[in-house]
Amino acid sequence: MSENVLRHHPERLLEVSDLTKVFPPRKGFLGRSSGPPVRAVDGISFDIRSGETLGLVGESGCGKSTVTRCILGIDPPTSGTIRYLERNGQVENLTSLSETDRLRFCTDMRIVFQDPQASLNPRMQVVDIVGEVLKVNRVVPRSEIERHVRQLLIRVGLRPEYSHRYPHAFSGGERQRVGIARALATHPRLVVLDEAVSALDVSVRAQTLNLLRDLQEEFGLTYLFVSHDLSVIEYICDRVIVMYVGQIVEIAESSELFARPLHPYTEALLSALPVPDPAYKRKGRRIHLSGEVADPAYRPAGCSFHPRCRFATELCKEKVPPLRTLQGRSVACHYAEELTLQGVHPAPAEAQNA
Repeated sequence: MSENVLRHHPERLLEVSDLTKVFPPRKGFLGRSSGPPVRAVDGISFDIRSGETLGLVGESGCGKSTVTRCILGIDPPTSGTIRYLERNGQVENLTSLSETDRLRFCTDMRIVFQDPQASLNPRMQVVDIVGEVLKVNRVVPRSEIERHVRQLLIRVGLRPEYSHRYPHAFSGGERQRVGIARALATHPRLVVLDEAVSALDVSVRAQTLNLLRDLQEEFGLTYLFVSHDLSVIEYICDRVIVMYVGQIVEIAESSELFARPLHPYTEALLSALPVPDPAYKRKGRRIHLSGEVADPAYRPAGCSFHPRCRFATELCKEKVPPLRTLQGRSVACHYAEELTLQGVHPAPAEAQNA
């Protein structure tokens, strides 16, 4: 494959191929290694299209945050490639770069963290918190930093005079807006939102999501939205990746995924969502998965989900299902063609009979 084109889709901003991240064995008594290495991410492949919001979902421990850390260069991947389409149209393999060379992409890829209180230095004023990013990356001259910070605050819905306040003087939603302003300071193309609204109240969460949509349209941003809250994913994401124990089990357009999942794990996640339709009875539709999420250090043989899947057969216990294309989507299930799974929204005939 040519390094100048991302697999026949020049609109792809970033492409992840066979990404694997293995951590050393856990430390036991007296600091001794205990058990096998932990395969937090196990050979996953996906792309992020320019201008879209891509959702990354799954239970805690499925490898979502590890994926984002590899993309941002915080953790080096064990194997695989991450290719990025630069502004000049050239494609760079980020995994082949040294730590020093990787720094030049820090302005293009930014992150908004989950906890706005923990991610902001309580001893610094907002003008310094956001201004430090501008100073380190030499985005604007030092004499222009304060003016630029005030403009950023206005764009995220805060008053410019708040620039000399400390983080403790803001509400949780306002602190997160400061975090968003800091992420936007370098004029990025890709913004990773790692559980960015999960710590906020419901009403504030809705306001923040609307702000993110407006900023995306205004600045032409691309989002990688990591969350365990599927209602948020449905609202803001164009496409969704579902992960389980370091592997991708399904990729689909958001509307298709929520209407009719193809993987039993996706169906189980969706069954927990409330349906805002009193005529549609969900009684008996909640799927309670037995057991716990598999340990990535001791992944079950065959399909990792088979110990919790009500459709599992001997084939599932022996053979790993490949991620394959089905109905224009990607799914890793041996029996995806045969299963009729329940989505969040009822089919027309089912709604009439409810």
